Amino acid sequence: MNKKLKSTQRFALLAAVLYTMAVSPNNAFMSPRADHSPGLERSAPSKPIRGETKLILCLGDSLTAGYGLDKSQAYPALLQEKIDHLGWKFQVINAGLSGETTAGGLRRLDWFLKRKIDVLILALGGNDALRGIALDSTEKNLDEIMTRAQTRYPGVKIVLSGMLIPPNWGTDYPNKFRAIFPELTKKHRAQLIPFLLEGVGGKPQLNFPDGIHPTAEGHQIVAENVWKVLKPILASMS
Repeated sequence: MNKKLKSTQRFALLAAVLYTMAVSPNNAFMSPRADHSPGLERSAPSKPIRGETKLILCLGDSLTAGYGLDKSQAYPALLQEKIDHLGWKFQVINAGLSGETTAGGLRRLDWFLKRKIDVLILALGGNDALRGIALDSTEKNLDEIMTRAQTRYPGVKIVLSGMLIPPNWGTDYPNKFRAIFPELTKKHRAQLIPFLLEGVGGKPQLNFPDGIHPTAEGHQIVAENVWKVLKPILASMS
């Protein structure tokens, strides 16, 4: 099997990921919540928030929610474990919602901003691409999410996660889509995760039998992808 064929298979699997993220029911990955909040999940065991504890909000879709896994196995919870191991005072909130688009994330944002957030991990955009949403709308929504968070809490640190789409969609759309993320990162002086699923997408052994969603082992790698960018930020705040 040559490299070109392997690359085609990899992007085919990534297309399947985007498809499933878009068509899954909005409540498919959400645990029952007494407060009926829009996608709010604590990633750490229940405990009171200490006065100096800072808040990290993971705003995303099914990849953040953790399809097929207990919340403790999804990458936001794994980030919390890394933070706790270092003794840093940060609480991670898993605000992943299956099928979420950038427009949906923007609609939910104000609810989350009722509490002061210190770090925003923004992982949205893949579902927009699958649904053929205009690129300027995707960029505008992501821009507004970042602007609104920074306006409400000027000191907030933002980590933006990029997404790739298959090259068989042509070259113009995928290239322009990919360019959105570094451009917004530069505009908002944020930090970029080039590709959330790096090292996981297209690898059957790291995904469920459907070949689409990362297993617990896959989420370990996803967490490392995020941690490489997040750790220096938290270290500067600790």
